[in-house]
Parts: sequence; C-alpha cells; structure tokens
Amino acid sequence: MGVMIGIVFSSTATVDPGNVASREVIDRYAPNPELCVQYGASAMVTDMRVFVTLNPFNVYVTQPVMRPGCVLRRNNWSILEQRKLVTSEQVRDCKNRMNTFGFTSPLEAKPDIQCIYQNDGAGNLFLNQPGSVGPRTETNEF
Repeated sequence: MGVMIGIVFSSTATVDPGNVASREVIDRYAPNPELCVQYGASAMVTDMRVFVTLNPFNVYVTQPVMRPGCVLRRNNWSILEQRKLVTSEQVRDCKNRMNTFGFTSPLEAKPDIQCIYQNDGAGNLFLNQPGSVGPRTETNEF
C-alpha cells in the first residue's frame, strides 16, 4: 500500500512547473536538454552576489535567482568550440585550472558560458545519511 501511494505521489509531484522535485524536471527545462543530458548534466543555476564591507565588517547577499543550466563533461568541450561559442584560449585557460564549462540559455541564442569549478569541499550531505548509497562513479567527475 505504501509503495503505491509513493508511486502516485512521485508521478503527480512534478506536474506543477513550480515544483522541481525530480531530475527529470530539471533535465526537461535545461537549455538544449538533449545535448545537455547526452554530453553533460542539467543543473539548477543560482545567481546571486555577495557584498562584504570591512569597516564595519558585514556581509550582504542579494536575492538569489534560479534558472536552468547545463554543465558539460570535460571531454565534450568541442561542442562549444565547433559552434564558435568559446575560443581555443578560453578552453586552454579552463583546462589549465582543471575546470569545465557550464552555460545557461540555449546555445542557438546568446548563451552565458562560464568556466566553472567543481567544488567538493562541502561534500554532499544527502549522501552521508545512514543507509544511503553513494553516487555512481561516472557521474562523480566532469
């Protein structure tokens, strides 16, 4: 009975566009969803700014803005180069820092492409729960 209720809930939980409760919803709204899933991973991008004053010391944070995005695996950067969206210099600089590229907005429009760094410093506290199974190794590194 509990399994059936869980199935019904999970199949109806993502009907509302305001409810981003599953990877499938995030995949669907990513820019270039097919390309993103095949050559990287869809992402939720949070844009916000932090202002730090020193005298007196204070930290101010803007209201975050969430939008769909995509993170490409390192071995798929040629997609961006072929479309002339990044230069060979940008690729070299990003590769030297062991980073990867992420973007928002469709590649056919004016995408916002950034060299991004995978930050594992904080860890994933969802995976450290008793009884949880760690991520698959092929999705660990981009």
